[in-house]
Amino acid sequence: MGDPKFPRRSYDTPSHPWQGERIKAEVETVRKYGLKNKTEVWKAQTILRDFRAQSRELLARIRVGEAQAKIEADNLILKCVRIGVLPMTGGTLNDILALNEDHILGRRLQTLVFQKGLTISAKQARQLVSHGHIYLNGHRVTVPGYIVSRSEEASIEYNPTSAFTDEMHPMRTAKPAVKKEYNPDDRKKGFKRKPRQDSRAPPAPIVTGDIALEEE
Repeated sequence: MGDPKFPRRSYDTPSHPWQGERIKAEVETVRKYGLKNKTEVWKAQTILRDFRAQSRELLARIRVGEAQAKIEADNLILKCVRIGVLPMTGGTLNDILALNEDHILGRRLQTLVFQKGLTISAKQARQLVSHGHIYLNGHRVTVPGYIVSRSEEASIEYNPTSAFTDEMHPMRTAKPAVKKEYNPDDRKKGFKRKPRQDSRAPPAPIVTGDIALEEE
């Protein structure tokens, strides 16, 4: 037996761990798309970073008149059109440089399941995909972060054996709960301090009928 193979990390982490604006933006993105954690945001950023790096390199090679660069540029544009981050009419390398992480996250299977109305929330879409309730091209796909191509998008549906095929399923007809944002002032308004009991005060008399008896 050889040494076990350990998978390489497929994404790049931020260069600096503590940046307030970046952390806030990542938290908003996680909530918007119902992601599990920030790792999925970093994976989308890595895919986008690779596209941009290829585009910049190809633009430089095209300027010097390299014929092979034009072929590679056309293939890169076709790939972006195929996965849905560029319109069907195509585009240019500059259009790829203008993409942002929302274009990548919007092509995830989890996001498209929610956008097609198969679930009532993005988080529920992740749960259904992970539990095998979603079919893609007639096959069960259990990876919420799977990048769906344009040709596969129309085939997203419920698993034929899933209980969610019933339109009266309670999780299909229920409305998503609206989560109220935390407000520190609400805690102050609802907090009532209990009256402080003085242990040095004499005990209260015990009233029995019309006679008050003092405890000794």
